[in-house]
Amino acid sequence: MNPQSLSRYRSEWFTSFGDLRREVLAGMVGTFALIPEVIAFSFVAGVDPEVGLFSSFVIGIVISFTGGRPAMISGAAGSVALVAAALVRAHGLDYLLAATLLAGGFQIVFGLLRLDVLMRFVSRSVRTGFVNALAILIFSAQVPQMLGVTWHTYAMITVGLVIIYLLPRLTTAVPSPLICIIILTGISFLVPMPLHTVADLGKLPSSLPSLVLPHVPLNWTTLRIVAPYALAMAVVGLLESMMTATVVDDLTDTTSSKARECTGLGFANVAAGLFGGIAGCGMIGQTVGNVRYGGRGRLSTLVAGLFLLILMVLLRPWVARVPVAALVAIMIMVSISTFSWTSLRDLTRHPKVSSLVMLATVVVTVATSDLAAGVMVGVLLSGVFFAFKVTRLMTVTSTYNEIADTRTYTVSGQVFFASADMFAESFDLRDTAANVLIDLHDAHIWDVTSVAALESVVTKIRRHGTRVELIGLNQASATLVDQHGPLIQADT
Repeated sequence: MNPQSLSRYRSEWFTSFGDLRREVLAGMVGTFALIPEVIAFSFVAGVDPEVGLFSSFVIGIVISFTGGRPAMISGAAGSVALVAAALVRAHGLDYLLAATLLAGGFQIVFGLLRLDVLMRFVSRSVRTGFVNALAILIFSAQVPQMLGVTWHTYAMITVGLVIIYLLPRLTTAVPSPLICIIILTGISFLVPMPLHTVADLGKLPSSLPSLVLPHVPLNWTTLRIVAPYALAMAVVGLLESMMTATVVDDLTDTTSSKARECTGLGFANVAAGLFGGIAGCGMIGQTVGNVRYGGRGRLSTLVAGLFLLILMVLLRPWVARVPVAALVAIMIMVSISTFSWTSLRDLTRHPKVSSLVMLATVVVTVATSDLAAGVMVGVLLSGVFFAFKVTRLMTVTSTYNEIADTRTYTVSGQVFFASADMFAESFDLRDTAANVLIDLHDAHIWDVTSVAALESVVTKIRRHGTRVELIGLNQASATLVDQHGPLIQADT
């Protein structure tokens, strides 16, 4: 770590201790918001809730030191669970632990290779669609907890939302979600009523996590089974974490090290695998809750992990009595605050293409419950629309000089794989002029596809005895033509 990075790392911790109370309380809010989602995704992955909860504790502790985005909460949830489910069903938990270790290794390598630069290809429309889809998925995940219940549950959720939204008008000393949990738990103690509690969500941890190594054969067969799942888990986890980090960057008007976040998540997942857990990634709902209530430094991330362990082991009997309605109220608040409401207004103000990309990202993500699929579709559409836009900016005009018997083609714009066919079709290959001049002063040749198109045009015109000359090639284009189009310069 260079001196500048070390200085920044220290400031990310010192900033936390500058407002210790707010950092601690914000991390505690993130913990309570994390519990129901981790348990839910543990079922999705086909493992016991304690596996997901222990993983989240380990990931939270490790990434608070190794991650690149302060105040971001990571845990065992998200699309990683969807990938892991197929492996667990086919081969069991031990193979999942092996895949988790390998996925962490992949992520460390990705970070060292600085593959985080691929995030530059994710447009703002895709990020907005990602955030909106997350908000919808967070809310929809609460719906099962509101079905088949009595009116008491709805009343408690309503009371919880009232506390969450109205208490900040009186005081912000303590985050209102924590007060919501305390008050609703107290009401459930004082007034017995038919309510689901955290204990009803699944088996909770009863001891500290211990070091566990996967019992799998160390051979090529195991590697062939595990590697595809590990790679998928690594890519999906990084994609969600990078998107979540970008959202926090926007919320806090700060920057973060995406490469360090890649390697940090890798170390965290390796640690999770060593303690018998499943791989995880950044959790946007919990992170937004943490940031909204003051979390800015690494301490809030550390507190979220430590407090989860305290709740699950030391305070397990009390946590088991917390009504699910309180957690549902918190997650509804998180979904509302996560959704970009201004994007609805921008649908009519922004270019139609941008709005279409945003909507496609939302629709695919919600339809598949796969954040990676939605983002990839959005990136693909953004690339296609950009290619079409650049293609339209490429023009070829021709003029004829009767005295010199010369046809001049003036090319303007970017010539690359998407515009190469249009470029080639702009020339009269049976031109009867004695000379043809192709002026490329205002053009740029980008790839071998465009070089091949140019070479094809030049070769076909020369077949009729016409002399062809290229002028105005910039240095980069000329180098590309020299390397991949030797026939072009033959008569130039």
